[in-house]
Amino acid sequence: MEKVDFKKQLKALYGPTKSKGLHVVDVPAMRFLMIDGHGDPNVVLSYSEAVETLYTVAYTLKFASKTQLDRDYTVPPLEGLWWASDMQSFVTREKDKWDWTMMIMVPDWIGPAMIAAAIETARAKKKPTALDLLRVEALEEGKAVQVLHIGSYDDEGPILARMHEDYMPKRGWVPTGKHHEIYLGDPRKTAPEKLRTILRQPIKERPEL
Repeated sequence: MEKVDFKKQLKALYGPTKSKGLHVVDVPAMRFLMIDGHGDPNVVLSYSEAVETLYTVAYTLKFASKTQLDRDYTVPPLEGLWWASDMQSFVTREKDKWDWTMMIMVPDWIGPAMIAAAIETARAKKKPTALDLLRVEALEEGKAVQVLHIGSYDDEGPILARMHEDYMPKRGWVPTGKHHEIYLGDPRKTAPEKLRTILRQPIKERPEL
């Protein structure tokens, strides 16, 4: 049985190299398991509960796909949408002001009935605490600027400033949608300076004045 690895199959979206620097991608519509929350992800319990619940359902879904559809895959990486009433709080790293949506992509061959069944299986077996907050939603970002950041999450400020204050304005683009991060490393097992994170910002043409 072939095992799909989305980081290889969708390499432009999930596998950029450091050498590419800031670059533009076209992101198609994809479905995600999603849970919303607020506050410092290092402090609030709701963040860890959300991540645990997402992985529980994602692995339940992977097992169902393998056994029922004879289609196996590597569970896609954890992703996050981040925003705040004052976006400057991302540069200053005032994490208690942040809102977030944590999410994991669902393969397009898996239908709503299988997703619903996986959620109920997870509820019966694992009882993940944030399950009632879980939803499935499509996200269509379209044209976006992204870059591979290697290092601590707290060192993202300079590259984000360059993205928003230099790279995008010079090309006549403004942000649309939420700041998007894709986590290619596990912070529990990886030294901060070796973490690999894709930073993505959907964009649109700057309106004429």
